[in-house]
Amino acid sequence: MNTRLPQVDPSVTAQLVAALTPRLRKRLDSGVGKVAARPVSREGDVVRIALDDDTDLELHAPGGVVTRAEAIRCGCLLAPDCLHRAAAASAAPVAEPAALPTTPAPATDPSTASPPTTHGAASPTGTPTPTTGATPTAPHSPPPDEHAHASTPAQDTATPAQRTAATALHDAAAAVLEAGTDGAGAVLQAELLRAAHTARLAGLPRAAGRAVAVVTALRAARGGDPAYRLADLTAALREVLVLAHRIPEVTGPGLAGLRGSVRQPYTPDGSLRLYGLFAEPVLSATGYAGAVTWTADPTGRLHTVSDVAPGGPERATGAADRAVRIGDTSLTHRELSRAGLAVSGATVSPAGRLGAGAGVRAVRASGVDWSAEPLDRLWAVPVTEQISRALRDDQDAREDQDLLFLDVTLVGTVREAAGECLLAECDGLTVRLTAAHDHPALPHRENLRLLASVPGVRLRVIARLTPGPLPRAALLAVSHPTDPGRHVDLGLDRLGRSDLPTAPTGRPHPLPHPADQPHRAPHPGPSQRPTPPPPVDDAPLHLLRRRVTQAVSGGRRVLAFPGGRDTEAARLRRYGLGTAGELLTELHATAADRARDPFGRLLPADTARFVRAWLGAAVYTEFLDRALCAAAWGASLDATGRSTAPGHSATGRPTEDPGATGMPAVPDPEAAIRPAAPPARSGH
Repeated sequence: MNTRLPQVDPSVTAQLVAALTPRLRKRLDSGVGKVAARPVSREGDVVRIALDDDTDLELHAPGGVVTRAEAIRCGCLLAPDCLHRAAAASAAPVAEPAALPTTPAPATDPSTASPPTTHGAASPTGTPTPTTGATPTAPHSPPPDEHAHASTPAQDTATPAQRTAATALHDAAAAVLEAGTDGAGAVLQAELLRAAHTARLAGLPRAAGRAVAVVTALRAARGGDPAYRLADLTAALREVLVLAHRIPEVTGPGLAGLRGSVRQPYTPDGSLRLYGLFAEPVLSATGYAGAVTWTADPTGRLHTVSDVAPGGPERATGAADRAVRIGDTSLTHRELSRAGLAVSGATVSPAGRLGAGAGVRAVRASGVDWSAEPLDRLWAVPVTEQISRALRDDQDAREDQDLLFLDVTLVGTVREAAGECLLAECDGLTVRLTAAHDHPALPHRENLRLLASVPGVRLRVIARLTPGPLPRAALLAVSHPTDPGRHVDLGLDRLGRSDLPTAPTGRPHPLPHPADQPHRAPHPGPSQRPTPPPPVDDAPLHLLRRRVTQAVSGGRRVLAFPGGRDTEAARLRRYGLGTAGELLTELHATAADRARDPFGRLLPADTARFVRAWLGAAVYTEFLDRALCAAAWGASLDATGRSTAPGHSATGRPTEDPGATGMPAVPDPEAAIRPAAPPARSGH
């Protein structure tokens, strides 16, 4: 993916690739690489690619987006039937498709709305909680048109067009999974974009957005983008397949959440008195950058003001000094994070975003520090309650759902595969605090190193939960080490040695976590009972997770090779993970199962069965990760994402016995998988 090129609507890419002859399709991937490597120049809305000394390829992108196939023009002799146009569209970033409602929709607030987001995806970390909007590829996507509309009115069942679109999405995503990252070239990407465009027209913006996210991740992987994360691609592909399966089957109110909405409606909220909380930079892998400022009202409810647009690291660092786009205020994002705002005629989206319509008025007001009301109440919420809220699987999740407000004491550092992370004591737990973004233009990593040099300091922090089997969160802001009345936005402000305590409060030292120590089980004597399985810290959960991600990376054939599949499944069962062992066995079996015709020739693989097995394993792994994360923090979740009594699911059914397996009280895995495991499809 070449971020120097303008964004291209998915339907344009699909149209140009479909028009190619079979011979040119075989050459498309190599053509994408050649076009992406050519010099690029920009004049206004026109971007030119110099194919050679005499031939240029022009992309006309009014507003920064190519919306028509005719807007890509080539000067070669074979144009318009040449390879260059399709190659340029396939090399450019994928644009969020424009809203194309097929039925009248209720008007929303005429304010600067933004599509729903997921955190951490850009960051992209872990498995983000999906929301009901378009492509969640950045913590905050750019604001769309001011007169946006919501999706089609809620219906009890999916329409025939939506069922057809869901089937097309399933087929296209299954082809990508079958081929893997290495085999999912521009042709398969175009098929998935075509399915996404069809889903958008049918009123399925959430599925369309996630399909576009899959294509974006595929291009980042094939282009060697350092921001690419296999976990993000796995999560996006899993959600596309889950939505494609569930949309035709689900009836009732739950269908609206699966469909999603093109734009979130903004509703009047009267007058608001807001207090600045913190600001964070946005730098996504899809070419968006900017800043987002978080504020709180007197009740502790959070609101955001964002300024995100196409750009790079320089925009992420510079947007903090731009004036916020709300009312007539001249406050910058950096200033608002420490001051206050009085807003009249306010409009707010369900996700907590402030509208910036013509009727909104805002003036500067005084702010408060984190230890004063109403901000202090954010830290008064028990940690376990915050974790349960962050891990709740809610289709209408707010953007602040995964934010944690913690009082911590710095302890030291611990070395991990990705580098060192900061250790802190919080409510009796040892929490690993990591950098929210690793880009060198942002000071996250540098600030983390300085904080690690002063163990013993007690800080009030804001972090974003990183799901995992150990307590972990990404640091966003901290109280000032020497002035508790101030705070430091770790992505925008740079700490110096002068900001640290002059007298060291302790000596920096690596502190190993119990999970880092190898488990040594005693040998049972003749009169001893058999030793119970090791604790969760030693459970081989990575065995199933590794196979799930290997399938995404290398395709079905990677799992078809003979190896220690039976040994891995047996090991999972020994640790009490019987469901995981069965899923792993089925995944390998479906990958290797190739029937032969009467002449001994191999028949095509049963892709539908393999996709079903992979999806069951992926959903199980994602749910188990959330359950283990809740257990690590001392919280518990049931199959619906709500807190529950240890050892029982929401229906009262006992879960896997923690005492017998050494596992924490995790919800019933079968209940987590059952809604998402698709039945065998005919005709695939």
